[in-house]
Amino acid sequence: MSSENILIAPSILSADLSRLQEEIASVEKDADWLQVDVMDGHFVPNLSFGAPLLKGIQTKLPLDIHLMVENPEDRIEEFLALHVHHISFHAEAIPDTASRLALFQAIRDGGATAGIAINPETPLEAVSDVIDKTDLLLIMSVHPGFGGQGFIEDVLSKVRSARSAHPFLMIQMDGGVDEKTAPLCREAGANNLVSGSYIFSSKDRAKAIRTLRGE
Repeated sequence: MSSENILIAPSILSADLSRLQEEIASVEKDADWLQVDVMDGHFVPNLSFGAPLLKGIQTKLPLDIHLMVENPEDRIEEFLALHVHHISFHAEAIPDTASRLALFQAIRDGGATAGIAINPETPLEAVSDVIDKTDLLLIMSVHPGFGGQGFIEDVLSKVRSARSAHPFLMIQMDGGVDEKTAPLCREAGANNLVSGSYIFSSKDRAKAIRTLRGE
C-alpha cells in the first residue's frame, strides 16, 4: 500500500501528560489523526482519559476515540459533545448485532464516524455481522490496556483476510507499531496505524511518523 494512503495516529497514552499540549504540538504537522485511549478499569485493568481532559486541549488533528470500556453506549455522548472525528468500540463489549448497529447509528447521528475493534484473540468472524457496515475495523496487535507491549504478529492474518474481502475498508492497527512492525502492517493491508511509544519516545517525531508511513 502506497505511503500517501497510510494514516498515522499518535496515541496520547504514551505522551507526557504533564505537558500534553506541547506533546500534541510536536506531532500535529505530520500526523493525520490523534488517538485517545479511553479505559474504564473494568473492560481493561487500567484507567485513562475521559472527555474532561480533552476539553482543555487544542488541536487541528481529528480526534480518534478508542473506547476500551464496558457499556460503550453510555460513554459516547460525552465525546460526541466535543465534536470528535471518530469513535471505535470493542466487539467483545457489544456482542449482538442489533446493539452494534444501534451504536454505529448513534455515533454517526452525533457527527462522527463509527468503528469496531477486536482483541488479538478475537477471530475476524466475530464482526462478520457488521464489517460491511462499519467505517473502520480496528485490529489490536497487543492486548488492550497497557502501552509499550510487544507486537503480536499472528494478528496479521486477520488483516490480510479483512483486506482481501473488503478492499476499501479502513483497517486500523494498534499496539506495538514501530519501524520494524509498520511495514508488516502495511503489507498485510492496514491503512491506519496507531503508534504511541515509538513516536513519543523518538527525538525526531516527524521522522518517526514518516518511517511508519513508509516514506
